[in-house]
Amino acid sequence: MFDLKAQTYASKREHYADLVQQARGILAGERDLIANAANFGALVYHSLAQVNWAGFYLYDGHELVVGPFQGKPACIRIALGRGVCGTAAQTRETQLVRDVNAFAGHIACDAASQSEIVVPLVKADGSLLGVWDVDSPVTDRFDEDDRAGMEALCAVFMASVQG
Repeated sequence: MFDLKAQTYASKREHYADLVQQARGILAGERDLIANAANFGALVYHSLAQVNWAGFYLYDGHELVVGPFQGKPACIRIALGRGVCGTAAQTRETQLVRDVNAFAGHIACDAASQSEIVVPLVKADGSLLGVWDVDSPVTDRFDEDDRAGMEALCAVFMASVQG
């Protein structure tokens, strides 16, 4: 049983460092992509404040397809280069969007979402696994500490599924 208890942290960096350790623990010894994605998504969603969606879009060789997530029902398919997720997948760069209304081509799966961060998930061989997407109903929710923290978390996730 995994117990997520409310904790107080001195900084976002400290919170993310703890989340990285928790992610290592929850993913340890398991290599199944879907099982790890489901637990990873639940861990992050229930550990971060002001988040209304957290999950994966997996690349099927043609487009991104929704994978395990926490939150309201989501868009099912996203073309590469379209929206924040498609842009992260195409550029292979983390997209930190402080105000989704200012992002040209933003896809509004949930009208409540106001900011978003998307980390591309790139395998060791350079191929795309998909993206990790987190939305917030608050403008300016994500910053550079979130970028560093999410990228560190995603490195743990990728190590778990690549063996």
